[in-house]
Amino acid sequence: MIRLAEENDYDRMVDIWLDASIKAHHFIPEGYWKDGASEMKEIYLPQSRSWVYEDETGLVQGFVSLLDNHIAALFVATSQQGNGLGSRLLRFVKTKSRQLTLNVYAENTSAVDFYRHHGFQVDEELIDEATSAKDLKMNWNSSLL
Repeated sequence: MIRLAEENDYDRMVDIWLDASIKAHHFIPEGYWKDGASEMKEIYLPQSRSWVYEDETGLVQGFVSLLDNHIAALFVATSQQGNGLGSRLLRFVKTKSRQLTLNVYAENTSAVDFYRHHGFQVDEELIDEATSAKDLKMNWNSSLL
């Protein structure tokens, strides 16, 4: 079930974000992610509108966060990746906006491929100042379907 996130979900959401970020971003030191966990919980999640995917036992297994029409986060528990939860969350958030943008690291090729599969296109290539990694700005527009 997908539902609006509540503050009491934040600890689980940060755990999912941290584990998935470390797994997907081998090209960025693990400490970068660990150092950002408190900001994720105290600043970024409260600033965004987030929805969680909750399994039949009530455990949050993934989430998506929007900041206006920008997907600020889309993460699935590492044990649940490849089961379609990311696609379900992305399809859900597409119902909330006619146009969406996101940023993804170019070296995270599985994520880039995932977003391309779901109709996102690369707008521009940037360098993330915090990590010096190549960052892709991607967009999706429902009118292009």
